[in-house]
Order: sequence, then C-alpha cells, then structure tokens
Amino acid sequence: MSSFRFLPTLIALIAAFTLATACSKPGEPTAAAEQADVSSEAEATMDMLVTADWLAEHLDDPDLVVLDCTVMVEQAGDGSFQTVSGRANYEAGHIPTAGFADLMGDLVDRDSPLEFAVPTPEQFAAAMGALGVGDDTRVVLYDTFNSAWAARVWWMLRWVGFDNAALLDGGLSAWTAAGGALSTEPADRTAAKLTPAVRPELIADRDEVLAAIENDAVSLIDAMPEAHYRGDWSMYARPGHIAGASNIPVTSLVDENRRFRPVDELAAIFDGDRDARAITYCGGGIAASSNAFVMTRLGFTNVAVYTASLKEWAADDANPMEVISPLD
Repeated sequence: MSSFRFLPTLIALIAAFTLATACSKPGEPTAAAEQADVSSEAEATMDMLVTADWLAEHLDDPDLVVLDCTVMVEQAGDGSFQTVSGRANYEAGHIPTAGFADLMGDLVDRDSPLEFAVPTPEQFAAAMGALGVGDDTRVVLYDTFNSAWAARVWWMLRWVGFDNAALLDGGLSAWTAAGGALSTEPADRTAAKLTPAVRPELIADRDEVLAAIENDAVSLIDAMPEAHYRGDWSMYARPGHIAGASNIPVTSLVDENRRFRPVDELAAIFDGDRDARAITYCGGGIAASSNAFVMTRLGFTNVAVYTASLKEWAADDANPMEVISPLD
C-alpha cells in the first residue's frame, strides 16, 4: 500500500512516540495537584504524580533526586524512525539539580539486539545508584514529551523494588510553563546504594504473552496508535497487534498540555477488573510503561509490561498477530 496514503497516520505516530498530549491548562490545578500533598515540609513519601509547583517547593530537599529521562524520536531521510539520546537536550537546559537517566546507555542492556532491552536488576540498580538514587531517596522523573520515557524508568524502579518515585506531570514543558528556570550545570549528586528487591512479575516475557492469548483471565493491552493497532501500517516486521489484545493508545492518557487526564477520565478508559492480570505492550515497552503507570495509579494490582513488545513479537512468525479489516 502507498506510504503517502497513511502520511497523516505516520505524523500521528511521531506524535505518539514523541509522546505529546495531557488535560489542564498551564497554571490551572490538575487532579493530581488536588490529590498530592503539597506541604512545604519534606516527607518520606509522595504521590506517584507531582506538579511543577510541588517540585519547585521540594527541589532543594536533600533526599530528592530529579532525573531527565528524555529520548528523542526523529524521522530519517529515508522515512524511517530512529531514536536519539536526549543527552544533548539535557545539556542545553534541564531542571536545576537534575541528572540524566540514559535509556540508550546505562539503563538498558546494550548487548541485546532489542532496543531498550531491560538490563539485569543489579546493573540497573548500580546505574541508578551512580545517579544518586539510594534506598532512602525520593525520585522525580521527567522527559520533554508526555512522560512515557520517564514512566519506563519509573516502572523499572518498581521492578527492582523501589516505590518512592514520581512522574512530573506535564514534564519539562510544565516546569517552564510554571516559570521554572533551566540550568546547564551538570548534576552534583553523590553516588548512593540502591538495593534490588526484584518483583519479576512486573515484566512479562514472550512465553507469558503467548499463554495469555488463550487465557480469558489475562488482558493484553496495546498502547500503539489505533491505525497501527488496526494494521493500516507498521513500524515492525508485521502489521497489526498481538492476537486478542485491546487498544488503549498512550496518547489517550494525556491532554493537549501533556498532562495526565483527571483520574475519573482515566478510570473510564481502564474499566477492567483491578485485581486481574494485565499485560501492556507497544513497540519497545516505552508507551506501554505509561499505560502501566496509569493503571497502577488507578489501583490495578497485577500489571506487567512486555518490555520486548512488538520488536520481538512481530519478528517471529510463530507469534500470532491480527489485523482489522477496513470493513470492520
């Protein structure tokens, strides 16, 4: 089929992978702001989603580590998409005190043929420790788009047993919209010790996903754009979606200001059994982590991310996929 026919969809996917969208206008309180504790005193815990105002109040707390998790998605001259480290953007201007969490470097298994493959828990914990994340710290994660890159780091932190992390609602744009300054100074954070207490059930592999296709008690959730889910076009070896999966695009979770939608709207999107097993996936486990973040925040208790996602699944013809006919 002609690639020009689906050019608008390609542009939409760039938006999805540059992860742009979210619900309140700059300066207006979000549902997260109404729920979060915005006390000026440092606290042992914090909400999973914090506002720019909250971060400004707590930025100098000695136990708070802020990390920029940005990865860029760009279109190459041949029309293909490529990921580029966000380090250059970080160096050009980041939230003061923030370090750079490198999802194309120390936070992935660079020996794997799969981009964004998860490292060992020990490797991940050591990399986070080098950034100043320890057993007794709090962490705020952000990126320059709609928080899915930050959500991937958040999910891996949960995977190794660390729960005291939050996403900055709206990311870097929310910070600057609230009047926050940017810095070009590198982070000056002493290395810390992060002790893994792994929760293996938070990451699903190919075999679990294959078994889930025949198990009505498990939900498979595709976080890709609807056109990609339908199979109108594909970035991977085969078009369509994993057999039996439903579609909740990552862009449906956020509004035009890149902030997460109010809790009641998100609860209407994710209306399943909150105790049932659910596995989210996308292309490389990034957008899927944002879906998993929202589900966890809503109280779903048994969510996993298929981190290898379609990059692994679509490459093997033995893994069943479905497309949706234009007549459906």
